[in-house]
Amino acid sequence: MQAVILAAGRGKRMRNLTDKNNKNMLHVGGYPILKHKLDLLPEEIDEVIFVIGYQGNKIRREFGNSYKGRKITYVEQKRLNGTGGAIHRAKKLLKGKFLVMYGDDLYDKGDVQKIIKYDLAILAKKVKDVSKFGILKTDKKGNLKEIKEKPKRSKSKLAAIGLFMLNKNFFKFKLVSVGNGEYGLPQTLASMAKEFDIKILEARRWYPIGTPEDLENAQMAIKRFV
Repeated sequence: MQAVILAAGRGKRMRNLTDKNNKNMLHVGGYPILKHKLDLLPEEIDEVIFVIGYQGNKIRREFGNSYKGRKITYVEQKRLNGTGGAIHRAKKLLKGKFLVMYGDDLYDKGDVQKIIKYDLAILAKKVKDVSKFGILKTDKKGNLKEIKEKPKRSKSKLAAIGLFMLNKNFFKFKLVSVGNGEYGLPQTLASMAKEFDIKILEARRWYPIGTPEDLENAQMAIKRFV
């Protein structure tokens, strides 16, 4: 099974920390964030595809062509056209169902093991401030019904947190624009959900790393994820 890790963005919210470094290569607990992500992958994953862009050469130098027996492949996203666009950069390399994860969040190993049992699934977490996230609405069976992008209020508190299980049916659907020349992965899945059941799974643990403050706090949080 393959895993696609999206690691092309610069991470402007990290300010000067990413002037000369890829945000996903910033260190938490003495190691790059991406190393932690590779270490939590289930044994079923035998190939990792990194979608790289800004300072991608540093990722190549760090991990090379393999990591702990897993093949590593790289594709470049020269035009940063969103998470949906990033997945399409890897399209020709993908064989069956595949795991997708954002490069700068920490996930629970058990949650990753759980999601790969499905053909189509999204990991979600309840949040207090829905206005900062894409909020998922589900049907009675717990499948995706729709996504509301950063609503002011919502009965559902489940946010998409950047971990997905997909299959190649994803590429049958037109990418959904989210503005500024970008196309969203979650938003495209909402379109796909009209024809396919996409299971919503609630995460045990999740830690986003988007700001310098998040990075500082993650130095302690990492102990819960390794």
